[in-house]
Amino acid sequence: MLRFPGHGRHQPDDIVIGPLDLPGHVDEALAVQAVAFGLGPDEVAVRRQIVLRHMTFPGARAFGATTRGRLVGFVYGMPNDRAHWWSTVVEPYLRAQGHEDWLDDSFVITELHVHPRHQKHGIGRALITTITDGADQPRSILSAIDIESPARRLYRSLGYRDLARQVHFPSAAKPYAVMGAPLPLLRA
Repeated sequence: MLRFPGHGRHQPDDIVIGPLDLPGHVDEALAVQAVAFGLGPDEVAVRRQIVLRHMTFPGARAFGATTRGRLVGFVYGMPNDRAHWWSTVVEPYLRAQGHEDWLDDSFVITELHVHPRHQKHGIGRALITTITDGADQPRSILSAIDIESPARRLYRSLGYRDLARQVHFPSAAKPYAVMGAPLPLLRA
């Protein structure tokens, strides 16, 4: 477990990073995602079923960031499988850029969200490096909205680079970028 000090040594507002039973805390996690990503109740309901299904996949795991017993950030991912929906959508974009091989032997970061009140303190960095440090795969892939954002700057600082841009997911209003990085991720 990692500990981020609050205002003093082991204060009640310390942030603790550790394994997360995501199915058991799915509603807490989706509440964080809803605030961080601007999701409405209907989208949260859809994502709830997706998260619960994902956590049944072989090798899926999650980590959370908690303070005062409250979840303020989480990450989850799994070894990539070309048969999964996400892979089937991004594959033609990666193939067009000559990066289709990234779909093999990669660990996918499925979701990473930190509550806005706790962003810019290294929590997202700690979550993603913690989960990828335990991956058996030699590289990691993810998708992020294809705009310059704090999330994309974080991923680049960890060694992720654009593999495909302007990736369109069904029902997503904005295009995404698919990014990949060798593991272990870069450290500051």
